[in-house]
Amino acid sequence: MRLLTVAVVSLSLWGCLGAPEGVEPVNNFKLESYLGRWYEIARLDHSFERGLHQVTADYSVRDDGGIRVINSGRSAQTGERSEAEGRAYFVENEDVGYLKVSFFGPFFGSYIIFDLDADYQYAFVAGNSTDYLWLLARTPQVSDQVVARFLARAEVLGFDTQQLIYVQQLPEDSKEPPAEG
Repeated sequence: MRLLTVAVVSLSLWGCLGAPEGVEPVNNFKLESYLGRWYEIARLDHSFERGLHQVTADYSVRDDGGIRVINSGRSAQTGERSEAEGRAYFVENEDVGYLKVSFFGPFFGSYIIFDLDADYQYAFVAGNSTDYLWLLARTPQVSDQVVARFLARAEVLGFDTQQLIYVQQLPEDSKEPPAEG
């Protein structure tokens, strides 16, 4: 419930569909290949995910042609899982990785996929400013080479990579909060 409440408030303030300077969405995007579960590997801190580990995003097609987004994460303090459901729509063409996402009413924020593995195994995602950045992957961990590529691209684009949070991913059935450190 906390994730949903905070996401609603944050996205209402985040309701801009712009892009950080130099961030360009990928072309030749294939939604069918992007659907399914993604694990959050790294992110910049923001209130609607603060204190969460085991963060995942699940994407599926909505009846209205949009994309259903289920973000969930486990509290580092309590171990409880929270979930927020949103919806996303393409801003431009369906073959451009540029979407608008909303977790509440008419308020939308940018979701810009600016780097994507050819086999859809990892994605670099930005919001409307350099305050929003994610590394997502199909697996709970990625190689050091993927992290290095992510850091290099993000730094060139002006993101503060020193502030990145590397998300702890535990087994899905684990109720234990991650160890501090």
